[in-house]
Amino acid sequence: MIPFLDIRKINNEFQDELEEAVLRVVRSGWYILGDEVNGFEQEFASYCGTKYCVGVGNGLDALHLIFKGLELDPGDEIIVPANTYIATILAVSNNDLVPVLTEPTLDDYNIDINSIEEKITKKTKAILVVHLYGQTCEMDAIQELATKHKLILLEDAAQSHGAVYNGRKTGNLSHAAGFSFYPAKNLGALGDAGAITTNDDNLYEKLLAFRNYGSLKKYEHISKGVNSRLDEIQAAALRVKLKYLDKFNQARRNVAEFYQNNITNGKIILPKAKNPESHVWHVFTIRTDDRKALIQHLQDNGIGTLIHYPIPPHKQLAYKEWGNLSFPITEQIHNEIVSLPISPVLTEEEMGKVVEAVEKY
Repeated sequence: MIPFLDIRKINNEFQDELEEAVLRVVRSGWYILGDEVNGFEQEFASYCGTKYCVGVGNGLDALHLIFKGLELDPGDEIIVPANTYIATILAVSNNDLVPVLTEPTLDDYNIDINSIEEKITKKTKAILVVHLYGQTCEMDAIQELATKHKLILLEDAAQSHGAVYNGRKTGNLSHAAGFSFYPAKNLGALGDAGAITTNDDNLYEKLLAFRNYGSLKKYEHISKGVNSRLDEIQAAALRVKLKYLDKFNQARRNVAEFYQNNITNGKIILPKAKNPESHVWHVFTIRTDDRKALIQHLQDNGIGTLIHYPIPPHKQLAYKEWGNLSFPITEQIHNEIVSLPISPVLTEEEMGKVVEAVEKY
């Protein structure tokens, strides 16, 4: 069986360095907001090209704290793609803000620029784009739209570590960006972890306090914060893996290119990349009319798959108030999408078996 993703095999590539990093933390005697977190924040900010990085507990908290730091009014509207993972939506609604769902395009599955402007009202305060599946959105056009309407532009960069748009990396294409380092991400920790990148001095100072009970000095609390601090062990592991991120992203691009060059089955719709740098292939998503049959066929042939994602946010029980809404493009994507195995350690033989199975469908 070729698994959808073998995280253990990926981490085996730097097993010794990871063990050394964890042991370094254990021996240090300092386990919260220490040298490893400081080091990772500096290194990741430098990698993204931003002034600041704030390490937090996970990707959802990263987005949640950005909105908390912006201090918007309850009921303010945030434009978001309708086909994103639910964490994007939760970050908005959990701050008493209103997510305004907007259709993506079938071309790249990112938010449709042409649909954004019609969603803008006098209550709209920000646009939160998602670089879905690892591909950057068309940020220049979206920034132009945000500037025109005096809106804040934000990024959910949870799936796009290292993707480049017009010479700049995600995380440095907006006012602030949230990252997830969930173990399956291109830059994955050994557990939950996240970060925020920004060039805003004021927001940065707020975030440092918010993540630590609203405190910058022990037992003195300047704001109503939360407990969401990047762990020292996770930071140490991320510092190891960050060194290999560009190399591993290129390996993912090589897998994607192999699939694109060799899958010719007319029943399959392949994903598109605007250019090599813009996509880091967090997942390789194909579409087909009969997804259930394809998944069963691939499973019978020893190929693991996942669906990103089977149920769109507006059809989730958590948002049952949206149950009567219709987003045809989003629903089509969620009904047809299947993700094939892709990772930096997938062998040529394994890639060949995936292609062979897809071609036989």
